Amino acid sequence: MTEESRDGEVLIEVKGMKKWFPIKEGMLSAAKSYVRAVDGVDLQIKRGETLGIVGESGCGKTTLGRVLLGLIPITDGSVLYGGEDIRTIPDRELRRKMQIVFQDPGGSMNPRMSVRAIVGEPLQVNRLAEGAELTQKVADVLDSVGLKREHMNRFPHEFSGGQKQRLALARSLSLDPEFILLDEPTSSLDVSVQAQVLNLLEEIQEKRGLTFVFITHALNVVNHISDRVAVMYLGKIVEIADTNNLFSEPAHPYTHALMSAIPEPSLEKASRRRIVLGGDVPSPADPPPGCRFHTRCPIAEEGLCDVEEPKLESIGEGHSVACHFPLGPGKKLPIIGDDQIPPEDDDNPKTVVL
Repeated sequence: MTEESRDGEVLIEVKGMKKWFPIKEGMLSAAKSYVRAVDGVDLQIKRGETLGIVGESGCGKTTLGRVLLGLIPITDGSVLYGGEDIRTIPDRELRRKMQIVFQDPGGSMNPRMSVRAIVGEPLQVNRLAEGAELTQKVADVLDSVGLKREHMNRFPHEFSGGQKQRLALARSLSLDPEFILLDEPTSSLDVSVQAQVLNLLEEIQEKRGLTFVFITHALNVVNHISDRVAVMYLGKIVEIADTNNLFSEPAHPYTHALMSAIPEPSLEKASRRRIVLGGDVPSPADPPPGCRFHTRCPIAEEGLCDVEEPKLESIGEGHSVACHFPLGPGKKLPIIGDDQIPPEDDDNPKTVVL
């Protein structure tokens, strides 16, 4: 967290965001149904903070991020940047304020372009530098991410995965933005390289006063780098809290299940029971009525959870949850008794299916 975030200034505000993708049966047919990738999200991102967004694959994390940046159009609702709707901000101006680092850094770069061309392209497109000035700016931004001037004449295939991610970060920093969306930036890296990239991100954020949204599956990573964490399930945010509160006192049953899957470094802690949710994630094209998690929830009550959709409401300072029966401080998700535990599996003797 940077100094700017401590005053609580809201940089980005999301109101009722929806992004539905039409499903068409044929090329000429009109859409009869929709994939509700993001389906009613309210969110505030404070200047200078790192907000982590976590959840299973297909829950809408990446779609939310791309709508946030204006890379894909919003279906309903609004995204305000500094109080101004991003749809009214000229695209060139918006790109100078908001940038993205993609999950696959190599795939986001033209293999035929040199590093100088890749990192310098945003400067050229925005007519901010040419010639010797552009070369110097590229050298400076490469230095800020731990790369050298002599790397400018190389091509993406000549770099390791960690170096490619540094290049992607350098490109996003070249326009000196205020906000960067990091979409699974460490998922394809070795653990030791992940640590280097995370430390670099924290260092750059502190120096430049940047605001980050960090999308990831890795809860141990988001615990390390984030100031706050939002948990998504089937297109909605089901819990959001300061990182310490979320990890010490998760309130939503889904968050409990996610937390139980975090790898533990010690054998003693690793022997704890892991919560494996029963059933499959419902289709975002046909979400269940009421609470979208009720079909997999061990504490759902018929007649309420399957009928009435819970609102995201505060249960404490900086902690909100969308659940009819939030677990709250000191409450744990009920686990089936020992006599009901399925036969032990040699690979996973402590797994509990809910």
